[in-house]
Amino acid sequence: MGLLESEAAKEYMAHNGKSNDESSPPQPRTNSSVGAFSSANFPLNFNPELAAKSELEPPELEPPELEPPELEQEPRGFLPVLANRSFLALWSGQVFSQLADKVYLVLMIGLVASLYGTAGQTISGWVSGIMIAFTIPAVLFGSIAGVFVDRWSKKAVLVATNILRGALVLILPLLLWLTKDWGAIANLPVGFYILLGITFLVSTLTQFFAPAEQATIPLILEKRDLLSANSLYTTTMMASLIIGFAVGEPVLGIAEVLLKHLGWDWGKELVVGGAYIIAGLILLGLKTGEALNPPEVEPPHIWQDIQDGLAYLGKQPHVRSALIQLTILFSIFAALAVLAVRMAQLIPGMKPTQFGFLLAAAGLGLGLGALILGSVGQKFPPFRLSFWGFIGLGAALGGLSVFREQLVIILGLITIVGFFGAMVGIPMQTTVQGETPEELRGKVFGLQNNVVNIALSLPLLLVGVAETLYGLQIVFSGLAMIAIVGGGLTYSISGNISGNISGNMSSKVDK
Repeated sequence: MGLLESEAAKEYMAHNGKSNDESSPPQPRTNSSVGAFSSANFPLNFNPELAAKSELEPPELEPPELEPPELEQEPRGFLPVLANRSFLALWSGQVFSQLADKVYLVLMIGLVASLYGTAGQTISGWVSGIMIAFTIPAVLFGSIAGVFVDRWSKKAVLVATNILRGALVLILPLLLWLTKDWGAIANLPVGFYILLGITFLVSTLTQFFAPAEQATIPLILEKRDLLSANSLYTTTMMASLIIGFAVGEPVLGIAEVLLKHLGWDWGKELVVGGAYIIAGLILLGLKTGEALNPPEVEPPHIWQDIQDGLAYLGKQPHVRSALIQLTILFSIFAALAVLAVRMAQLIPGMKPTQFGFLLAAAGLGLGLGALILGSVGQKFPPFRLSFWGFIGLGAALGGLSVFREQLVIILGLITIVGFFGAMVGIPMQTTVQGETPEELRGKVFGLQNNVVNIALSLPLLLVGVAETLYGLQIVFSGLAMIAIVGGGLTYSISGNISGNISGNMSSKVDK
């Protein structure tokens, strides 16, 4: 009996010692060995059931805790994004801030018309001054603002820029009242200089807000949720564009009438300034989890940091390609905004001042495209989406060169322009966010805002002249060619790069 006990124990210990070796399967036991397992012949902590189980199958080994490869993470839709409280705070703040931006321009044009407009004379010169004051900071400070955003708390920038913009708008009535009796400077009233100065400062603060907002999205969401987040972001941006310009004037008029009953004459400013301040208060609930540079770090070298951002783009062709495609896209939309006035003039039954209805169709298309991309766009490579987006964009622009007076067809084609524009803009913005390191996002987004604003300015100068010289058909045909050729060239570069990156990552996962 002792021999059997010894043999059974040896066999048990030997089997347990080899259980991790998959090449040595457990040996079948003899009847004598089975009979030797008893509580009288083995220690109290010996468990025959575990022993029997160990002989039938090797014990389970706990695999090392490794993070799943990024390629294996399934992209998700809108629900996980909307369940993120920080994103909800950022998104809600964006709603009020974007609406305030659009209604601000309506407010400025209304103030110019009421203060300096005279019967029978155009106010285009005054309005152009406001628009220039709003555009100059984007060209001057777009890149510089991104440098500082990288070094500052994104949350602090988002909150402060909204609160300060709100304060500037709210103080405007007081400044105009204090200077109403002042003399003119260079044949222009002092009040107009105040409007220019406030507009310049508001636009300057916007240059800090924009890259901070873009850099915050990747901080609070997983990479697989960026496409859905950017879809919501774009949808909100376009909705604010449509709603802001469409209802800005009546909302300001209602606010002015209501507050006049209380003896206040600054109802319009209260609406715009209040929207900025509400955005800032909402953003106080934002949690970014970002790592800030310690206070002892030396001040930023602005031009060196800008060069760092340019150097990064030089080494990252896929990010550079995404920025080029975004620049082409925004240039086309800026040109469409200029041409919409002429289209409204040619369409029977429309007035040039009703061009906003045409642009609203583009906004509708962008919104639809954003919603669809947010749901199913994660299943397709971003550069393939942008390629087909440019093809569809070019086809729709080509259609606009043929149909110039049929309202229903034109509205449909412009909606298609917006839809395919979303297929370009959203994946490319997601690529820039996902591929740019956290410490460089402010610089890269600052450069992006700078390039895009320059791209928006050029069509304002060139397209109107080109339309006057060559007509709508030639200009729309040229835009269609730019979309198709530009999309094809950038895809030929970025598509190959994307494929190589995916292949390399897949090989690493397989290993």
